[in-house]
Amino acid sequence: MKTIIIGGVAGGASAAARLRRLDEGAEIILLERGEHISFANCGLPYYIGGSIADRRQLTLQTPESFRARFRVDVRVLSEAIRIQPESRTVTVRDLRTGALYAESYDTLLLSPGAEPVLPDIEGIDSKNVFTLRNIPDTLRIKSFLEREHPRTAAVVGGGYIGVEMAENLTEAGLEVSIVELSDHLIAPLDFDMAADVHRYLKSRGVRLLLNNGLKAVRGRELQLEHGELEADLVILSVGVRPETALARDCGIALNSRGSILVNSRMQTSLPGIYAVGDAVEVQNFVTKAPAFLPLAGPANKQGRIAADNIAGIPSEYAGTQGSSILKVFNMTVAATGLNEKSAAAAGIDCGKTYLYSASHAGYYPGGTNMSVKALWDKQTLRLIGAQITGFDGVDKRMDVLASAIRFGAKVTDLAELELCYAPPFGSAKDPVNMLGFVAENVVSGKVKQFFWHDVEALPRDGSVTLLDVRTDAERANGWIEGFSHIPLDSLRERLEEIPRGKPVYVHCHSGLRSYIACRILAGNGYDCYNLAGGWRLYEAVVNERAVPEYSCLK
Repeated sequence: MKTIIIGGVAGGASAAARLRRLDEGAEIILLERGEHISFANCGLPYYIGGSIADRRQLTLQTPESFRARFRVDVRVLSEAIRIQPESRTVTVRDLRTGALYAESYDTLLLSPGAEPVLPDIEGIDSKNVFTLRNIPDTLRIKSFLEREHPRTAAVVGGGYIGVEMAENLTEAGLEVSIVELSDHLIAPLDFDMAADVHRYLKSRGVRLLLNNGLKAVRGRELQLEHGELEADLVILSVGVRPETALARDCGIALNSRGSILVNSRMQTSLPGIYAVGDAVEVQNFVTKAPAFLPLAGPANKQGRIAADNIAGIPSEYAGTQGSSILKVFNMTVAATGLNEKSAAAAGIDCGKTYLYSASHAGYYPGGTNMSVKALWDKQTLRLIGAQITGFDGVDKRMDVLASAIRFGAKVTDLAELELCYAPPFGSAKDPVNMLGFVAENVVSGKVKQFFWHDVEALPRDGSVTLLDVRTDAERANGWIEGFSHIPLDSLRERLEEIPRGKPVYVHCHSGLRSYIACRILAGNGYDCYNLAGGWRLYEAVVNERAVPEYSCLK
């Protein structure tokens, strides 16, 4: 059996290694048009910023080491330019010599990946404009930094790569601005969870130009949709699209955005041809709808599954749920499953709740609070999404929540999880358990919620009672207009100040003490609503929405 694999990064390299482990006698040819295989895409920004000092650390395998270990015929600088399905041959161009040759196959696996989207605007090909997708891109940016010594940079696009580049360029000593069309960074997050990220980035000196876009590059002058910006260096990170011209030209079925259509065994519409990675359409694990989710982890899993099927072992890919994590200086940002926007698009009526909880036992030094948001299907109670921002322990909790989604847990099941506990690592009531407790209270009707986006519409005419139960010191730092103040610990003694027969809307700093207040009030005959996420979430979101970020531009 002779298998040709086109594309030597992530899915392609994983498939080659797996296929060799399954079949020592198979003939495997790996074609890669670049110089490198199996390189660490996700590590590229950190080489630019200096966290990774040795560029050799970016290549997990060299062609030589891969060939030696797996006995795979690795051909770099070899571009597949045509597939002939009828004769089962691939036409290859040797980029060193320009020579063309044909290579036959029994099975073919496509792992071409995705390419950066380049907007059709003036100056897009300027010498100070770069994209970041591979090692040559990285070396060009690094060389520009060392040669031109830029002082300012504009990162166009506020997704994962854009934010990572902003961090690393800042660490390299540049003044950095992020230009983003949306109202918030990091699309998998909802705005309310992104607000903490915005504040933190600005505290680290990164300027955010949201609800804005790039229209033209004229040297150092950037014409934006709103205002102008000067930048010595421009990084374009506005998304990627599947690189599938080779597949299209040989008649493989694609979807409307150009992604290769595959079944659960990673088989394309043509016999003997498989496809994996960023070039393929996947099924969203939560909604079961078609999706484009270009992530390294799923690409590697798909490569393994394709290799299984090529070797005659039935194996199926169950879908991608979009688990992802991001380092933002010292902050960690993670998400999995659906956010509110994608849940609404899927027609799911979702419940939600927020938590602001310590990463480990409060009496053990070094703990920090993390902000957690969970979404669930109101009909089934199935957990469908989660988002976390914080500084310690975020990855651990998100991996637990991602696993819970994968295995079909209800949000209330989180209360039952038995998680590891010791003071340096967690709490006896872990934040994941606390999410389950809070959701359980909401689902069972022990507490009714209202949200930051409901506050403005609450009547201030006396028909309801608005109550702040924070301490005097907390209230001195700011308050919501119209909310009277009774600290929680004085509430029982001051119940006569709260009119009966009217709904009571209560808030504290994070939502915990106001829940306790709601239980006190409910036990005394009041109808109560708790502000989910509390003052800290409300204040962060409202203030982040208040002033257009581009108002400071000329």
